[in-house]
Amino acid sequence: MAPTARGKRKHAVIDLTGDDDAPSTSQSRRPPPGETITQSQRDSWVEQDNEENADDVVISYQDGDATAMASYQLYGVLNTKIVGVQYYTGYASVGEYVIVRREPSNPYDFNALRVENVQRQQIGHIPRTVASKLARHMDSGALLVEGSLSGSVGTFDCPITLKLFGTSDPVERANLRNQMKADNLPCEMIDQKEREAKKRKAEELKKIAAANKLKGGKRGVGQQSSQFSQGYAGTLSQGDGDPGQSLEELMNTSQRFNPRVLGEVTERFGAGEDVLAQMPMAECPSKLETQLLPYQRQALAWLLQHENPQLPAIGSDEAVQLWKRSEHNPKIFTNIATSFSLKSQEPTLASGGILSDDMGMGKTLEMISLMVADTNDSSMSKATLIVAPVGVMSNWSGQIAHHIKAEHALRVLTYHGSGKKPMKAEDFAKYDVVITSYGTLATEYFPRGRKDPPDVPRSQGLFSIKWRRVILDEGHIIRNPNTKSSLAATNLMAQSKWVLTGTPIINNLKDLYSLVRFIGLTGGLEHLEIFNSILIRPLNQGDVNASLLLQALMATICLRRKKEMKFIDLKLPELSEYVHRIDFMPHEKEKYEALQAEAKGLLITYQKGRAKNGNPQDTYRHLLEILLRLRQVCNHWKLCGERVTSVLSLLESQKVVDLTPENRKALQDMLQVSIESREDCPVCLEELHNPVITACAHVFGYECIERVIETQHRCPMCRADPLELDSLVRPATELGESSEQPDIDIDTSSSKIEALLEILKASHKKKGTKTVIFSQWTSFLNIIQVQLDTHGYKYARIDGTMRANQRDASLVALETDPECTIMLASLAVCSVGLNLVAANQVILADSWWAPAIEDQAVDRVHRLGQKKPTTVWRLVMNDSIEDQVLNIQAEKRKLMMAAFQEKTGKRMKEGSTARLGDIERLLR
Repeated sequence: MAPTARGKRKHAVIDLTGDDDAPSTSQSRRPPPGETITQSQRDSWVEQDNEENADDVVISYQDGDATAMASYQLYGVLNTKIVGVQYYTGYASVGEYVIVRREPSNPYDFNALRVENVQRQQIGHIPRTVASKLARHMDSGALLVEGSLSGSVGTFDCPITLKLFGTSDPVERANLRNQMKADNLPCEMIDQKEREAKKRKAEELKKIAAANKLKGGKRGVGQQSSQFSQGYAGTLSQGDGDPGQSLEELMNTSQRFNPRVLGEVTERFGAGEDVLAQMPMAECPSKLETQLLPYQRQALAWLLQHENPQLPAIGSDEAVQLWKRSEHNPKIFTNIATSFSLKSQEPTLASGGILSDDMGMGKTLEMISLMVADTNDSSMSKATLIVAPVGVMSNWSGQIAHHIKAEHALRVLTYHGSGKKPMKAEDFAKYDVVITSYGTLATEYFPRGRKDPPDVPRSQGLFSIKWRRVILDEGHIIRNPNTKSSLAATNLMAQSKWVLTGTPIINNLKDLYSLVRFIGLTGGLEHLEIFNSILIRPLNQGDVNASLLLQALMATICLRRKKEMKFIDLKLPELSEYVHRIDFMPHEKEKYEALQAEAKGLLITYQKGRAKNGNPQDTYRHLLEILLRLRQVCNHWKLCGERVTSVLSLLESQKVVDLTPENRKALQDMLQVSIESREDCPVCLEELHNPVITACAHVFGYECIERVIETQHRCPMCRADPLELDSLVRPATELGESSEQPDIDIDTSSSKIEALLEILKASHKKKGTKTVIFSQWTSFLNIIQVQLDTHGYKYARIDGTMRANQRDASLVALETDPECTIMLASLAVCSVGLNLVAANQVILADSWWAPAIEDQAVDRVHRLGQKKPTTVWRLVMNDSIEDQVLNIQAEKRKLMMAAFQEKTGKRMKEGSTARLGDIERLLR
């Protein structure tokens, strides 16, 4: 049974209605020059923005703590027992994973530790003497305790093995180990690990000394290769910027790049290509106008099978959704992940799964074919609910009309925006398909003015009906399990639940957990603490058994095929990817090196401050800003804008600044630094959501700091008070897309812009070439736009500041106007949900931290329907921070492929959530 927001796992649910007049921070509207906006239009936009942004709201914090502990190390193993089993009904068998939970409200023992099975039924509790030693370490978060039964449940007790996990931070580790030894708690595992680490280090030093002695103390040249060299083929030469170069010459002087050579996690842990090629095919549904390709017919057969899953047959040794029949008693089912057994009932199997075919292979068509091929009459409702990003909702209705024969047309309702009317279950049942947005879904699950969501089912709305199926398009949107949209989606009533996503894993394995919970998988993995314990942490530590378990999980719930697979045979034209390396102009190099030197000095200061247990928060802010400016100066020095050193200096002396107009503007600049640096909220440890900054210059997600203010009225980072909601400063512009207009003139150029223009000039000679230029900064697109005007290029543009009809007009222009050869595109907006096959060339003007975002952007162009060879250019400044960004991207790809490495998410003592190791590498 899927967990709910009102179940035993208590969520800190927050009312996020806010001020009706508050401006949107992630989809603010700006009218085109000269256009007059009526009040009714403005009100409509505000309502739509509130709906669209509701899906990003974080409402639960408890799961964040579990994720932060995913990187903890094993300190020791404690063998003890569970007592009081005669008083409880919970049952578990030998070897089964159990949950050890603090129970401070226990009237008989404040230190009580209760033990539950994976169905949350209590088995008993840990003896008082052991509990008193563990409780304070668990309460402080220093120790995470996991248990498994080491023997059978007896009349009064049961043997249990407790694994004690603690921090990996060297300083905290030493303190914790000393405290554990004082409490007579085992820490033999961490002692052994440290001895082995010291031994390895000594051996490495010996090898280095021997090698230096052999070489006469001389350092070898070219011994270390780049971390991402495996993805390249060709030379390391660079373009010379000669104005007469052809496109072929530019390719020859650029570095051939194939990021996909490094692989992706889903392919590693999913079924192999040989197995996928032999999958059975379904007949093409007679109601379809479009003839399915062979691999799409295979997908249809898989979809139909997974909507009607069957338990393993008697005598079979196979596992279905990780459930397996006992060899000795076929009536007993055991979950191979958690060892949880059911003896008196059959396990509930989830209907649905994850369709993760590569972007551009026709996932939409495959799901449409499922709708018309479904012959299941057991469901009361025949309606399918499709939840999609606002920008692609119209694509679903258009595709349904296009692919289905007119005489079998489906009745489709778009349920979104101010025009939707109150509807009951019987009203929805009149339609075959209902299309809505994540924002609408979240808003309906958490009604305005309610602290807790009402029970399901309800009298009206999306939660009044049990749908035939629910389809989440771009399903990775619910990857944060603590957001409104994720909890809302999980609590939808449906016979079958499907996730469509080309990237089920974007940042870490926790992304996959959210999808598992939504689908309704049973047996224990639907609980985050169990998912962490059985998969995330063991994979981080290289556990082979965890890798095999993950492979079994992916094989049972996920179908993933790649365009490059031989049996797919999409006949897509070739995709060529290049890294085009550029030298700084002398004056740019001077600016860059000055910033770099300042950053390195600040890093040393910051490290010293941490070592002395000081408060280097101000230094860290300086450092973050300079890192952002280093990335921006690689594009153009005009992007750097005004530095925020004045307000930082003021903070060093005053700690809290007065909210004068000047200081408010400076705080907004600081907030924008945190937004563009991809900082996390220090309360929930997730990506910034609805970001705000305090007068003491600490950045939070609004919903998180709102909760803190309700209880204590002081900053949780520096304890500054009084802290009130009306003192929080919101961004001057929408999230991640600054609308700031740099001071631009026709002579404003840079090395990167000159290289970009060189590529455009060369490709313009090739008739029919159209180019999409991606950048994460809309202000850089503004600078490029001036240059395009100067050189006479006709272009279109699409970014987050534009309304839907303006975006549609840009897409039409690129597709139908032969003179419109360029699209300026915001990377964040255009990485999902768009079809850009009218173009056949991509220029990535700057590198994004998460490689999956860039891959999605490229796949907007190189997808089904593309008829021309496609070329991708990554513009990288030589000897700059951009080199290290590529290194970090490549490392992420490798880690994801090998073990879904989980980012710690653990808060630094100073409150920063950026990883110091990454910062050090960026400044090498």
